[in-house]
Amino acid sequence: MDKFYITIGRQYGSGGKEIGQKLAARLEVPFYDKELLTAAAKQSGICEEMFEAHDEKPTNSFLYSLVMGGYGGGTPMNHKLFLAQFDAIKDLAKKSSCVILGRCADYALEGHPHLINVFIHADIDFRVRRGIATYNLDPNKAKDIILKTDKGRASYYNFYSGKKWGQADTYDLCINSAKVGIDGAVDMILDFMNRARSNQN
Repeated sequence: MDKFYITIGRQYGSGGKEIGQKLAARLEVPFYDKELLTAAAKQSGICEEMFEAHDEKPTNSFLYSLVMGGYGGGTPMNHKLFLAQFDAIKDLAKKSSCVILGRCADYALEGHPHLINVFIHADIDFRVRRGIATYNLDPNKAKDIILKTDKGRASYYNFYSGKKWGQADTYDLCINSAKVGIDGAVDMILDFMNRARSNQN
């Protein structure tokens, strides 16, 4: 069977990571989240703490590029970090089918015939409740943290991919996890995958 890849973009608190983990388990393929940072650090020689500090953070600030060493020639550090992750995604995909969370993986694997790009979203009240219960967010700050995280992910994605984070026509499938639940979302992705494969045969 040809390799296949499922990438998952997600709003903070929508359950994207749990959906990705359960999906990978059902498909019996690797799931990559923070593991991408480890792989990128190992391949590039840049310390992993750098990747963690700037993981899916906005990077399109000229001042940021100056601070990170882009002035006067050479590639800014933020771009080096992105390119290292980009290469790590491609290398991991060569090894086996997989499910990848965020980090412009859909852009890195663009053009592959067996790629499905998914976006998980939910209403803010659902995400606040889940953020408090799952990530122990301060109830008084949860909404602000969620919106700030989403803004950062959007800036990062839009800057590097040239596409629009969270916009329906950017993805093959968009799912409201508040409506269908975590397991329901997994079932929907599997059903979509099977139907897509049938249409390709």
